[in-house]
Amino acid sequence: MRAKEAITDIQPISEEDALRADMYDFLASLLRTEPGDELIDKVAQLQGDDTPIGSACLTLAHLAKNLDNGLIRNEYVEMFIGVGRGEILPFASYYLTGFLNDKPLANLRSDMAKIGIVRVEGVKEPEDHIASLFDMMSGLIRGHFGRSFSIGEQAEFFNKHIEPWGGLLMRDIEAAKSVVFFAPVGTIGKAFLEIESTAFSMDRAG
Repeated sequence: MRAKEAITDIQPISEEDALRADMYDFLASLLRTEPGDELIDKVAQLQGDDTPIGSACLTLAHLAKNLDNGLIRNEYVEMFIGVGRGEILPFASYYLTGFLNDKPLANLRSDMAKIGIVRVEGVKEPEDHIASLFDMMSGLIRGHFGRSFSIGEQAEFFNKHIEPWGGLLMRDIEAAKSVVFFAPVGTIGKAFLEIESTAFSMDRAG
């Protein structure tokens, strides 16, 4: 996703917000398509700690070091693509209505137009794919769509387009059949989205 116009009014972001954007970028890179060798090598270098996200990062790094890269890519294909369709369809419309290309996608496209986000040419997947939504959140945080966006504006987008289904998707990835490498990806995503949801709720309450 990219901005319609050149960046014009961007404010520096805090270290905390940069880390949030980095996490959205990281999850999007793993969920967009089969991970390439370079991405798997980067994942193998992840550090961790005793938090849920840190522990899952350590597990993911261990798997990246020890699993064959082809097997990791095959796991992605089986989970998200499959023969005809994968075990999991990571689209907002499907999770919220049971159908692809439904009203949630139309609502998203309307909001994208208001923000100034345009679809990159050559992208085949509908814009409500979870990786695209994570790209958009990262862009909102970093001010990639023409201006800086407030926490309130970020929260509005998150609460409308990710919060109602993103956590469920991550739990489904975590528990998917025959998943090894992507299970901790689901754990990381689930924990991160819980943190985002709580932080946005606290900001709204404050």
